[in-house]
Amino acid sequence: MNLIKYRYLYFAISLLVIIPGVFALIFWGLPLGIDFTGGSLLEVQFKSGTPPTIAQVTTIYSNLSTSTMDISNPEVQPLGTDSLSIRSKEMNDATKTKVVTALQTQYGGGQTVIIQDFNQVTASVGAEVARAAALAVVMASLAILLYIWYAFRKVNHPFRFGVAAIIATIHDTLVVLGMGAILGHFLGWQVDSLFLTALLTVIGFSVHDDIVVFDRIRENSNIYRRVEFETVVNHSIVQTMDRSINTQLTVMITLLALALFGGDTIHHFVVILLIGVFSGTYSSIFNASPILVVWENKEWRNWFHRKDESLTVQ
Repeated sequence: MNLIKYRYLYFAISLLVIIPGVFALIFWGLPLGIDFTGGSLLEVQFKSGTPPTIAQVTTIYSNLSTSTMDISNPEVQPLGTDSLSIRSKEMNDATKTKVVTALQTQYGGGQTVIIQDFNQVTASVGAEVARAAALAVVMASLAILLYIWYAFRKVNHPFRFGVAAIIATIHDTLVVLGMGAILGHFLGWQVDSLFLTALLTVIGFSVHDDIVVFDRIRENSNIYRRVEFETVVNHSIVQTMDRSINTQLTVMITLLALALFGGDTIHHFVVILLIGVFSGTYSSIFNASPILVVWENKEWRNWFHRKDESLTVQ
């Protein structure tokens, strides 16, 4: 099974997936949540009756909004059948009390409203968290490069293995960020700390699978010393494909069950993680190792010009 033969088709599929996400990031941006921009999170439970609708909650927040405390556009998310999660710009305790009172008297029918959680993040703290998140991704990528470079130091061109793994990681990162921008634009999902957790988890899964394939390439390179590198890489991918797919498929089935039945609280996190794990599986098999072949053959020399053709005169 000659998988490596179609490496440019795999690269093209990756570009078709990544490019829409990149455009979404450019034109729409990431919908950052209060973890990164600052704001308030209020979770309330209604002991009896039906919680107010999203429009009714928005009306309450708009009525209580002032020129110094604009909370007029909250993001309301149901939590089960009797609870609501409400994200807004930063508000103080007095305003929070007014919101809860209004929820209880205007739309709660006098029923008891229990505050399950109330968190506030200032804008300065949110900006610091955003910088720390970006730094965490960069440091993780650098650590991966150095580790793989050291682990494969006994093979020819160990630096290439590290770079190939980083490129595959960038692929997965762009897929996750692009889907975050698209889902945020069309479904109103926000990027929070759980999104960052999902992104770092995806990077870990992707690199783990890359190392499995790379290690088999290293073993086969010692066994088949006189065989072309492209053939060795293809043989290694075929040998490890079942293991990679079965391992990741088990994870994806579990994540799919959580996405369908795990509840609203972790739904966004699980969906993003599911997308990222699928992307990581694809990039490990169809991107990382083919990049090594492209590099070994120096195929970029023929990308932008036609090969010379000899003319025979009879």
